[in-house]
Amino acid sequence: MQRPIIIGSDHAGLRLKTELARYLSSKKYEIADMGPYEYVETDDYPDYALRVCEEVVRKNSRGILICSTGQGMDRVANKIYGIRASVAWDELSARIAKEHGDVNVLCLGQMTTSYPTAKRILDIWLRSPRSSAARHARRRRKIGRIERSYFKRG
Repeated sequence: MQRPIIIGSDHAGLRLKTELARYLSSKKYEIADMGPYEYVETDDYPDYALRVCEEVVRKNSRGILICSTGQGMDRVANKIYGIRASVAWDELSARIAKEHGDVNVLCLGQMTTSYPTAKRILDIWLRSPRSSAARHARRRRKIGRIERSYFKRG
């Protein structure tokens, strides 16, 4: 059984989040939308990043976070134990993030990424396999050791 894709945004990513959730649903992906569900200018990206990432870790799934540039979401997501997040701005950055870094949370920017480009980025990220090349595996292990030494669960 395929695990759901967990998606969320702040107010600055709401439109793109809604469009991508609809797109993924049309492709028969199960989506868990963590909000927001309406535009509220005073909402904050750390709240939604945390909500999404906690679900990604809990369900051992994948997540998508969207804010104005993706950078705020990326900063928050990478503070959470078990999350490997990256901003992608084109197809190459999406493929490399997945293949080399085994990224489990994709961060996008509504102000910086058009809907057609976001769909292409998303498709490539979802389809790309994790590289089994020794150099990438070695680097992922090193990142894991750093994460374990600086993060505490709970």
